[in-house]
Amino acid sequence: MKFIVSSSYLLKQLQVLGGVINNSNTLPILDNFLFELDQNNLTVSASDLETTMSAKLDVESSDTGTIAVPAKLLLETLKTFPEQPLTFVSGENNTIEISSNHGKYALAFADGEEFPKAVELEDPSSTEMLGDVLATAISKTIFATGNDDLRPVMSGVFFQFSTEGLTFVATDAHKLVKYTREDIKASQVAEFIMPKKPLNLLKGILAGSDSNVVIEYNESNAKFTFDETQLICRLIDGKYPNYEAVIPKENPNKLTIARNQFLNSVRRVSIFSNKTTHQIRLKIAGAELNISAEDIDYSNKAEERLTCDYQGDDMQIGFNSRFLSEMLNNLNADDVQLEMSLPNRAGILTPVDGLDEGETVTMLVMPVMLNS
Repeated sequence: MKFIVSSSYLLKQLQVLGGVINNSNTLPILDNFLFELDQNNLTVSASDLETTMSAKLDVESSDTGTIAVPAKLLLETLKTFPEQPLTFVSGENNTIEISSNHGKYALAFADGEEFPKAVELEDPSSTEMLGDVLATAISKTIFATGNDDLRPVMSGVFFQFSTEGLTFVATDAHKLVKYTREDIKASQVAEFIMPKKPLNLLKGILAGSDSNVVIEYNESNAKFTFDETQLICRLIDGKYPNYEAVIPKENPNKLTIARNQFLNSVRRVSIFSNKTTHQIRLKIAGAELNISAEDIDYSNKAEERLTCDYQGDDMQIGFNSRFLSEMLNNLNADDVQLEMSLPNRAGILTPVDGLDEGETVTMLVMPVMLNS
């Protein structure tokens, strides 16, 4: 088989697909890209068995064929070329030769038939959304997923589609994020849990994209199709916890404050907090918010006073500063609102502005017990 392709165009596509490949694979064939040539169409795929991603490329050719090419070697070679046409020719003794303007490079390839076949989704449901919207939904939630192998359902993002809108939820039991779009509807009700790796890949590719993504899904797999690319992944098996039950409904104490000011203050004060608990104390009275932290073992302590808009009873509540600053960092708003009921009940953080029509973000942060 023989084909001609632009070096930078090929590199750009392969770098995206390379994100699927693990550093250490149990099956050696998974260290390769699968090249499937059908005249002017070259389909390149990469897989780690759980996730398979493929892209269609335009090339110059009149041949057909299927081979598996070492991914790392090919990527490293392509990175060094300036923009130019490259000619790929598969020759004797299972090698493929790449000819550039200045030289020739031969790589050993494997039989394409050994490469695992992508799953075909039987009888899938589907919904469509803008790429950038999906990327936003992922980046707003993925940071709150857990890493606990004993609770695999919490290590992914929960997709909940209905005829009223789409909801994306992530939690690790300390923090919870619920992101909702009411401006996009699905044709039928569906729920599934997406693993982190394919979500990170999608987030990277789709950020700022104005192309539509078709999401198809059944009990065990999901498929994302956009432009000339498709990604198929296995879903996380299990039932997602009832997150609605942990979101407190009655929160009479409402604090509104500038996000940047609050975030910087939390970051500064937390430097002085205990290194294991990362505990900071919020003391709110009238229009004053007092943020403090103390590490008794080292006699370190810090305290800052901020003005805020507060309606409710005077209260003191403790939070883990890492979770709080992570959440504040993931909001795009100028002002945020923190709603609380009691010092031992979760606080609800929401943006006051900066949202699109039909978009809502609710973040839940669990308090930590204060030592009085």
